[in-house]
Amino acid sequence: MDQTQLPEPVHVTIGGTAVATYMLLPAAPSKGDVVLCHGTPWSAQVWAEVARQLSSSHRVFLWDMPGYGRSAKDVPVDLPAQMTRFAALLSRWGLDRPHVVAHDIGGAVALGAHLIHGAQYADLFLWDVVTLAPWGSPFFRLVADHSDVFAELPAALHTVLVKEYIAGAARHRLPTAQVDALAQPWLGATGQPAFYRQIAALRPDHTRPVEEQLSEVRCPVRIGWGADDPWLPVDQALKLQALLPGAPSVVTLNDVGHLPPIEDPSAVSLALSEWLAQTH
Repeated sequence: MDQTQLPEPVHVTIGGTAVATYMLLPAAPSKGDVVLCHGTPWSAQVWAEVARQLSSSHRVFLWDMPGYGRSAKDVPVDLPAQMTRFAALLSRWGLDRPHVVAHDIGGAVALGAHLIHGAQYADLFLWDVVTLAPWGSPFFRLVADHSDVFAELPAALHTVLVKEYIAGAARHRLPTAQVDALAQPWLGATGQPAFYRQIAALRPDHTRPVEEQLSEVRCPVRIGWGADDPWLPVDQALKLQALLPGAPSVVTLNDVGHLPPIEDPSAVSLALSEWLAQTH
């Protein structure tokens, strides 16, 4: 079985929106439930290899946030909407205090579902997360302010832009096949406008209520970060550590950028396995 691919999704309806979901089951009795949350401009695919490794011992659940991957595209994709959907999806799955792992804006979504909508977690592992303002690169904000113009780019030019944007998140050049897989949902007549629409919908003021309540997180937290993250410098991990209860430990991966699950899935899986082992 290809460890870099997920199974075919099961679509469920949350708040009237079709959400692509994935579940991987261990061969032996499960040691618990793990939920993996992606960020932007990614999809659940970013977690595929890590999910396969974790599923040797745990039930693993993933989702493509609406607007991303294989979920419905032409829907509201702002962070408050995603927070509400994630809390509802956990209830739909019937999960009682799962272990939650979140990357990029997935961290803001997971924290918002917990702090604002009451979702309960066994614990939370945050990887290179978007939470603390200011965030968003100059390019990101340029696109956000002119998304209608970018959406009209010729398809060939858009394809180059998206692939270069994705590749620029990593410390080292990603394999072409990985870049192609991550870019694929953003291509074509549906994908191109969706790419710019989701950027335009992401506003730092939507993470402010989460940032203001970080001291109220009700579960153990661990933080992971690429030491060479070009989008979110590693000092953000230390700022986040200072704001969370108990000053949670920080795992840093050397020579890794903003995409630890893609750039070094073995190291991420090891860190997650050690974290999960401490909960049993």
